[in-house]
This record gives sequence, C-alpha cells and structure tokens, in this order.
Amino acid sequence: MQASRLTLICHARTVSQKLARFPTNEPVEESAVASDSLATRFETPRRLICGPELRTRQTAEWFGHDLQIEEALRDCDWGRWQGQSIKDLQREEPEALQAWLEDSGAAPHGGESVVQLRERVAAWLATLQATPGHVVAVTHPFIIRAALMQVMQGQAFHSIDVEPLAVVELSFYGRWRLRLSGIDLEGNRS
Repeated sequence: MQASRLTLICHARTVSQKLARFPTNEPVEESAVASDSLATRFETPRRLICGPELRTRQTAEWFGHDLQIEEALRDCDWGRWQGQSIKDLQREEPEALQAWLEDSGAAPHGGESVVQLRERVAAWLATLQATPGHVVAVTHPFIIRAALMQVMQGQAFHSIDVEPLAVVELSFYGRWRLRLSGIDLEGNRS
C-alpha cells in the first residue's frame, strides 16, 4: 500500500480576518512573501489544489501555477452572516451566535452547519485515501478544522485556531495521522 500525503495550507490573511468578519470572496492582503521561494517549498511530483475563492487561488499561485480548483475545499457557506462582524452578531443576534457556537448542527445564518461542513470534508478525505502521492491543498480555516476533526474524531471544533498561511500535514497509511512540521533552519524541503 502506498501512502497518501496531504499538506493543508491556510490562505493568506484577508481584510475580513483582520476585522473579525465572516468572509466574502475577497483577495488576500498585499504581502511581501517571495512567491518564487514558496514555489519550491514542496517537492514534485505533487498535486496542487485549492478552493474556488479568490483568496485561495491567489495563495495557491505562490506555490505554483499548475493548480486545480477543488469544490470540496470551498469555504463554509455563511449564509446571511457573510461579511458580518462577530461584534455586530454579538450585539444583534447573540442567541443565534451562541447556538451556532454550541451546536454543530445549527445553521442560524441560513448557510452550512459545522456538521454539514464536516461531512463534506470527510467525504473528500475519503477520496484521498485511495490516491497515493502528495497533495498540497490551499483552503480555509474551517476546512482545515474539519479535516483535523475528522482525523482526530473529536468534538473540539471551535477550539482550533488556524492562522493565515498555517500549514497542516496529514498522511494516510492505513489510518490518517497528523504531522506538525517544525521550522527547517537548514532550508531542506518537506
């Protein structure tokens, strides 16, 4: 059995993230990241995929131009909360926000619940189990959380913070395992 390797990369920071707002289809902030150095970060052959949103496509292009859009990596459907700030929701819809935070099946915003998101990501991960090789996926914090919860099979979804450009590696060889990479001071590739 050959191993499957999945590297999850969170898209770069957006204005909505800085302002604690639910995302829109927005670009990443201007960044001084040297895209040519990121393009060589992962050995080839590897498959580069990303969610369909502008912020994931822009970030994925820093890692190569051979990217493929993967619908399963799209961000959570935030319904009417799209673009809303957390502060506004705390003031205007505190019960709805609390219900969403406490009940993973709740979708008071009219979009996708955490349960639905986790099911979508679990189905996508299942397809990768039979696909040997390295997949580098640029996606969203909630997709990364859902993938980690599937691997961890836990209930701590809202306890995981995924920072912009965070990298999470999962490998499958009979079962999924989480690998947290350290900083390579000698400049070797992953």
